Amino acid sequence: MTYKESFIRFMADCGVLTFGDFTLKSGRKAPYFINTGNYKTGRHLSELGKYYAECINENGIEADTLFGPAYKGIPLAVSAATALYDKFGKDVSYCFDRKEAKDHGEGGMFVGKQLTDGEKVVIIEDVMTSGKALREVLPKLKGAADVNITGMVITVDRMEKALDSDMSAVQSAYKEFGVKVYSIVTINDIIDAIENGVVEGKEYLDAMKAYRAQYGA
Repeated sequence: MTYKESFIRFMADCGVLTFGDFTLKSGRKAPYFINTGNYKTGRHLSELGKYYAECINENGIEADTLFGPAYKGIPLAVSAATALYDKFGKDVSYCFDRKEAKDHGEGGMFVGKQLTDGEKVVIIEDVMTSGKALREVLPKLKGAADVNITGMVITVDRMEKALDSDMSAVQSAYKEFGVKVYSIVTINDIIDAIENGVVEGKEYLDAMKAYRAQYGA
């Protein structure tokens, strides 16, 4: 089993990948749903870090520091940094932002590694829906130092058109910001995993493919 197939089974086991009839925030009716809120134990976090590390390593993403946007990205960046060292011997720094700058103690907007010019930074997030999080954190990162954003890593790329565009959020991020977004898996990987019996859900395949045909980017 590949690490992608293993991750898809992990999502299903955690109740993160579910099938049925869901109304998304966009108003679209979808036959599947990714509920990352169901990652909530130490084991989940440890496993997640390993899959992020696999994705970073497989794609050869250069990183000095992993940045986790507050709040969801904080434990993800920490677990990914830990896994990169444990699995691949790569010792990278991590940092995360505060929602409001601290004006006492050490002060500043960031906790962890203090960014410097030329530093290679990878942003770690769970999912990417509209690119809003990226739009918010890029000015903070660039305001701290002239860093080199070498990529952003998410768990699942739905490969779905935005409401106002024929491009997906991942495609828009690259066009608008020049940031390449990597995902541990895509919706196509999930469809393949169902077809190959990695996870249950064959009764939803036709609906998933129809949804992909209608809304896919």
